[in-house]
Formats: sequence, C-alpha cells, structure tokens
Amino acid sequence: MYAVIDTGGKQYRVEKGDDIIVDRLGLAEGKAVSFKPVLLGGGKAATTAAELKGARVKARVEEHLLGKKIRVFKYKPKKTYKRMRGHRSRLSRIRVQSITAASSRKKPEAAAKTEPEKKAEKRAKAE
Repeated sequence: MYAVIDTGGKQYRVEKGDDIIVDRLGLAEGKAVSFKPVLLGGGKAATTAAELKGARVKARVEEHLLGKKIRVFKYKPKKTYKRMRGHRSRLSRIRVQSITAASSRKKPEAAAKTEPEKKAEKRAKAE
C-alpha cells in the first residue's frame, strides 16, 4: 500500500519503511509526526474525501540536516555589478512507520418504516 502526503507545499509518494527528505519540520529528532494522505493506493484505492477522512500516515523524524549549497550569482555587463550569494536549505529526514486506511465499518442504517408507522408518527407530532 502506498500513500501520497502533502508537506511543505510539496507532495510525496511514500510506502511503509521509506526514508524521505522534506522541508524542515518543527519537531525534535525522534518525535512522531502524522500526515493526512491526499491519496491512497495499492490494494484498494480511495478516491473520495469521505473515504480518506480517517486515513493516517505515521512517521518519525530521524534527523535534521542541511541541503546542498546553492550559489546565486548576479551580474550586469558593463556596469561592474557582481553579487555572489548562496544558501543551504534546512531539511528533515523522516521514516514512514505505518499507513492506515480509514475504517470500512458502515454506520447502521435506520430501519425502513412502513406507511402506517409514518402516519402514526405524524399524528403523534401533531397532537
């Protein structure tokens, strides 16, 4: 079974046991985090929001790290304008612990009332 989760404005396809690198989460290393899946796939695909309502993806923050250094160089010819900047993204590595789908228990439906029962109920309300 796999799930698509949304974190940091990006979507990731994950399976149980996967390690993924996401934008830095505000949790300490070793803490648990839970995501609402956008999509579930595998054995039974859920497509409606109602089917995904109880579904959860549980993961653990393994470590915080820095991404690869990115250099930004600005240059304008014939103007002696040069600027060198750079940054390293703050990232978190998480490990997916479990993917649970919503429970498939159906709510008990109200027993169908017969016509005489409906009329008797209406009379009782009117009195």
